[in-house]
Amino acid sequence: MDYFRSQFSDLLSYQFTPVQEFHHPVLHEAGVRLIIKREDLNHPFISGNKWWKLKYNLEEAHRQKQKTLLTFGGAFSNHVYATAAAAREAGFGSIGIIRGEEVLPLNATLRFAQSCGMKLYFISREAYRKKSEADFIADLGERFGNFYLIPEGGSNALAVKGSAGFTLTLSSLSYDYLYLAAGTGGTIAGIIAGTDAAKQIVGVSALKGNFLQQEVEGLLHVYEKAEGISVNNKNWNILNNYHHGGYAKVTPALLAFIKETKESYNLPLDPIYTGKVLWAILEEAKAGLFRKGSTILMIHTGGLQGTAAYKELLV
Repeated sequence: MDYFRSQFSDLLSYQFTPVQEFHHPVLHEAGVRLIIKREDLNHPFISGNKWWKLKYNLEEAHRQKQKTLLTFGGAFSNHVYATAAAAREAGFGSIGIIRGEEVLPLNATLRFAQSCGMKLYFISREAYRKKSEADFIADLGERFGNFYLIPEGGSNALAVKGSAGFTLTLSSLSYDYLYLAAGTGGTIAGIIAGTDAAKQIVGVSALKGNFLQQEVEGLLHVYEKAEGISVNNKNWNILNNYHHGGYAKVTPALLAFIKETKESYNLPLDPIYTGKVLWAILEEAKAGLFRKGSTILMIHTGGLQGTAAYKELLV
């Protein structure tokens, strides 16, 4: 731990980022207030929730005296991007197991990961589905030697612990609803674990399907077992209708919304996660689903590097 405190304390501490008041006619009409915690500003490369989720995993990899981090993700993965950057800053080697065939030239996400020293290994989607199986992981050990494994999206008990710790930075804020993006479920599981049950927590799924609720419940169970505690907060739910076609899928309306939000409100969003969250909040407000006079807190979970894949569509 002294190693990290002396050389990488910025990677292991929670940064106090600004809160932006967001004014919009829809919110005014609904009689609600929206504030946005700008976690996209907590680190230039390991931004938003990736910082929280990697925090204790870096500590554990160091404790185990591992020299290499290995993780999984798609070609545009924020997690792969952030893990490569964190590995470089913390002195680890890194390996990324990438879903799908290699496409050259590499996109901006994978070029960055490679520039950080990450070795990229592309596998078929069929093989990728086996990423959690013991035999598959053993084969990776045969190929790459010893490594510290971080699951897809960084979501494990340590990621939940890191995300729960982040909620301490919200203690001075007054709000009734907390909205954030949900992908693999680790971040919202930690927010649930660390937040007073009086606050309603809402995850906006970036994926098509209704399975994320079960994933979050599973991660909470793993976290409870690892920490020897009980999480009793049941005041949370997942919205599954704002994915705009599924993970990394977009619609022209969403892209136009993101562009207008940046130009008119000075708020940068990404098309994969945070753009869909703000869209959902405004749609829920239009439908009258918030109590008048209430305050919504949106957590901006970073991931703005993901806009590079849509750059031509956002100009």
